[in-house]
Amino acid sequence: MESNYDIIVVGAGHAGCEAAHIAATMGCKVMLVTMNMETIAKMSCNPAMGGVAKGQIIREIDALGGKSGEVSDKSMIQFRMLNRSKGAAMWSPRSQNDRWLFSHYWRMTLEANPNVHFFQDMVNQLIIENDTVTGVVTSMGIKFFAHSVILTNGTFLNGLIHIGDKKYGGGRMGEKAATGITEQLVSLGFESGRMKTGTPPRVDGRSLNFSLMEEQPGDPDIQSFSYLPSSTIPNKQRSCHITYTNPQVHDKLREGFHLSPMFNGAIEGLGPRYCPSIEDKINRFAERDRHQIFVEPEGWDTCEIYVNGFSTSLPDYIQYEAIKLIPGFENARIFRPGYAIEYDYFQPTQLKQTLETKAINNLYFAGQINGTTGYEEAAGQGLIAGINAAANYKNIEPLILKRNEAYIGVLIDDLINKGTDEPYRMFTSRAEYRITLRQDNADTRLTPIAIKYGTASKERIDTLAQKEAFTKEIIDYVTNKSIEPNEINPILELTKRQPIRQKVKIKSLIARPDVNLKEFINIQEHKVLASYSNNNIEQAEIAIKYEPYIKRENEQAEKLTRLEHLVIPESFDYAGLKTLSSEAKNKLSNVKPTTIGQASRISGVSPSDISVLLVYFGR
Repeated sequence: MESNYDIIVVGAGHAGCEAAHIAATMGCKVMLVTMNMETIAKMSCNPAMGGVAKGQIIREIDALGGKSGEVSDKSMIQFRMLNRSKGAAMWSPRSQNDRWLFSHYWRMTLEANPNVHFFQDMVNQLIIENDTVTGVVTSMGIKFFAHSVILTNGTFLNGLIHIGDKKYGGGRMGEKAATGITEQLVSLGFESGRMKTGTPPRVDGRSLNFSLMEEQPGDPDIQSFSYLPSSTIPNKQRSCHITYTNPQVHDKLREGFHLSPMFNGAIEGLGPRYCPSIEDKINRFAERDRHQIFVEPEGWDTCEIYVNGFSTSLPDYIQYEAIKLIPGFENARIFRPGYAIEYDYFQPTQLKQTLETKAINNLYFAGQINGTTGYEEAAGQGLIAGINAAANYKNIEPLILKRNEAYIGVLIDDLINKGTDEPYRMFTSRAEYRITLRQDNADTRLTPIAIKYGTASKERIDTLAQKEAFTKEIIDYVTNKSIEPNEINPILELTKRQPIRQKVKIKSLIARPDVNLKEFINIQEHKVLASYSNNNIEQAEIAIKYEPYIKRENEQAEKLTRLEHLVIPESFDYAGLKTLSSEAKNKLSNVKPTTIGQASRISGVSPSDISVLLVYFGR
């Protein structure tokens, strides 16, 4: 059996798939080791991709040459652009997906890459020599050797499933937990912790009364996650539905609280703050008499339904009795009960900005092993770990995305500098440059980086060039062309907007929040605008409306970037700086920032501490 590879990826979830594919695309020979070849890229929780801030991450992955966007498009059964009522910086694409097609297309994508090899087995030991990882050992005793290893173990490290007072080992329902790696890493000095996540019951859609629920159709304008014109999207959609819990549901659930592993101490780890279980919602928000339930189909051709909002680890009989009290669920048949799962993670402050561990050379962590939650956060980390492991092998510059370049950059920067004691989830509010980091411009921000690392196809390069050219043409046109009052006022007055009194440049009108560029397409003198696509028009309009805000963000980012060029030696002894606070000494010694810019973002390091470092190293 062939045993030597450039990179080994352990785990074939969202992080592992992205890591394996991108490293192989960069020319590395990759071994992807998974416990089950039938569950590659399995959507363990809800069958959906994207959402607030998460949709931006998927588009960033696509812009960098990753595959989550294309796979999401192919398996999409519904599309919605969230937050359309807000500014463009808040717009977030979200898709409902066919769970089986998603996994199928990811596997086909990986199999189509000749540099990706597969092996089915559990990895329970790393081979480490002189503080450098050199390979892995599987449960069958088979050894694979490589220059680098990427661990993307998801919820499988010593995973423990809870349903009421029942508990048993497992990485997810029906699959065994992974053992050995945590114990080995802890023996080497790594700091490990426990986290918890959960999933709701799945029910038989044939047993539901959808007439008692509110239908939630997709957007009439289906958009793709991928920027590639060749990416496939459906020509039809499936609706989701919305219903609500009620006081009777809550009372029934409370009957099982004394058996809930969340409340009786059986679960040690913290769960995701922003995706709480139904019992946690009832407990924390006792004043509310109902909670929203999203009824989501699992695919095109299945009757299985995902009950989003009803995540629980209560006893199965309590789940069954309570769910039948929800409107539309009176005759519900449960396929699988909800459950909670506990698993090991490693404090991400033990990582470099590349996601390589500080203690062991050439060993990378990505996904839930770093304390994150969500497919998108995992996939983004997997992509960066894969690029950097390949860059390490090729001895080229690593990819470190800054906070003003990508949500993925914000995610990794937060993890390695602040750490986390609860599952980390990305939100737009975490990004201070969110006007710049929009879902519509991830390609203009990041595809040039993909070109540099050789992960951008010719189609992607040509598509970006055309987009940038067309956007510039539109902006140049509206900047130089004027419009008469008699041309635009009838349109403005029709909807009671402020008319213009004299001839003005079109750009000055577009800058108004209540005027859209599409409105000029129907004006005879400016019919030339009709030759551009809706995406081109939208891109130009956003650039014009947000121009002063983007300029301000860029200036702020430029000031902070200067601190990134002030390098701190890795061996620097902070204890010698008496004017540093005790907390700063402790945090800086633990994280070992490579620049003063990174030091400034570490929790517990104050501006006065940064001033001390600036004085010491010289402004």
